[in-house]
Amino acid sequence: MTYLTIWHKVALAVLGGIFLIFVILSLLQKDKKLILPMIFSSFLIVSMMAFFTLFALDKYTKKAKILNIKHRRVLLNESIVFLGKVQNIGNYKIGECTLNIKIASNPMSGKNLSGSAMFNPKSTIPEFFSNKEENKKNFVEKDFVIAKDISAHQTKSFYISMRYPSYLKNPYIRYKLSCH
Repeated sequence: MTYLTIWHKVALAVLGGIFLIFVILSLLQKDKKLILPMIFSSFLIVSMMAFFTLFALDKYTKKAKILNIKHRRVLLNESIVFLGKVQNIGNYKIGECTLNIKIASNPMSGKNLSGSAMFNPKSTIPEFFSNKEENKKNFVEKDFVIAKDISAHQTKSFYISMRYPSYLKNPYIRYKLSCH
């Protein structure tokens, strides 16, 4: 659930007032055939403004950070486990935090890397349907909901387990946290 802050409510009230002004100006129109299209276009404009305004307010009022994240490989079932904590560093309640994890091969780690290793196009139909080891994706990316309903300055622990692609060579792990 997404929580509306006082800033969200003020923005919605202002945009509602702007829409009301547009409707009143539309009703004062002398040509009666133009009233409904003007109200509809006003609704579309104010709706787009509301979407972008609420999105921007969410980004700047609901802030969190990841603390003490660690990962371990479990060789028994070829998975990787992530342990850590997420902390709300803002002054407003957060409805949900999602962690995007990307595990990818690091192509720049090879010492004898040539130009053909960096760009290897796959353009034929047989290559598309083949199941060879060399044609597998060189990254795995997943999203996980790690916390819900975090009050201001509260910290919650999380535990994530995902499959680990054993064919990745010298992998690196990237984390991206998004809260709303």
